[in-house]
Amino acid sequence: MAGWWSSDSFDQAKPYLGVIFMQLCSAGSSIISKFALNQGMSQHVFVVYRYAIATAVIAPFAFFVDRKVRPKMTLGIFFKIALLAFLEPVVDQNLYYTAMKYTTATFAASMNSIMPAFAFLMAWALGLERVRLRKFHSQAKIIGTIVTVGGAMVMASMKGARLDLPWTKGIPDHSSSSSAAPEHPIRGALMIAIGCVCWAGFVNLQAITLKSYPGKLSLTALICMMGAMEGSVVAVGLEWKNPSAWTIGFDTKLLAAFYSGIMSSGVLYSIQGLVMQRKGPVFVTAFGPLVMVIVAILGSLFLYEILYLGRVVGAVVIVTGLYMVLWGKTGDDEKGSNGIATINDKLVAADHLPIANADSSVEATNVEKIESKHEQINGGEGFVSIELPKI
Repeated sequence: MAGWWSSDSFDQAKPYLGVIFMQLCSAGSSIISKFALNQGMSQHVFVVYRYAIATAVIAPFAFFVDRKVRPKMTLGIFFKIALLAFLEPVVDQNLYYTAMKYTTATFAASMNSIMPAFAFLMAWALGLERVRLRKFHSQAKIIGTIVTVGGAMVMASMKGARLDLPWTKGIPDHSSSSSAAPEHPIRGALMIAIGCVCWAGFVNLQAITLKSYPGKLSLTALICMMGAMEGSVVAVGLEWKNPSAWTIGFDTKLLAAFYSGIMSSGVLYSIQGLVMQRKGPVFVTAFGPLVMVIVAILGSLFLYEILYLGRVVGAVVIVTGLYMVLWGKTGDDEKGSNGIATINDKLVAADHLPIANADSSVEATNVEKIESKHEQINGGEGFVSIELPKI
């Protein structure tokens, strides 16, 4: 067993196991949170409790685990953490839970699956994702993004015939979510779409921040702490005339806050940081459809949510688009791992080579080879692929 654990095959499988576990955490959080919201819990207060609990649980571990790798806090890093907390804990989570309150857990999870499309576009714009417009795999990523957004529009605008599962037969439509609030799919879809843009910004900014602040647990704890503080301002402002919204007992509301805080914020963010350093932000978000499937099953079982044909069709279109993006990314990654990259990629890599060390003569020679090849290539359009020198 120990040999298998340390084997190369398992090492390659770790990112996949990590993101699958992330989706299981997210699915459980969606079901429990929806149940708490149906019981009348304020979504804004819920966000504050969730991140306050996450901070209390993670901070002690972060203090000891990251004591050797935690860098000094600078003003730039502080502003990045504050922005990370604003994008995800504050804006995205408040919009997501508000949308869930006015729709269903299944609808919210399905719409949230468009997130990888926004993550890809933002990563492309920030230079974190490689795109060659003339390459088939890159074209697949772009087309997949368009298909994904189209599927989200279908989900938001079409309901279609009711699809009864054995355990949902006889349940009237209006009681499917057990919520006191009426459904507003268009409004919910817009909220989730805006939240997905914020989440995409969060994922990409997290990838950038980890380069200058490699203490993953510490970064998670700081994001949660800042999220709780910033979220408190939002919650106080929106629930100013409803102080009873802050009341919580030993019930589903407390369970939802603890589960979401520990699993969906603490554990999920930490695993996300680990996987992101190996596979990038697009890979992390590409397994979102798994949440949709799990939530659809659990939502119909425990929340008596009804499935509709139009929304299932939209979900299928979203999944199709997402896996076009994932297939395109996998193809690009394989080309990169085989030693094929653009001249621009290699020049950027050369700029970041650690020249000043014991192997400086070898590395400097490789940089000269790269620059020499760059000077020798004349003509041609677009990107030119050459073999990477062994560094």
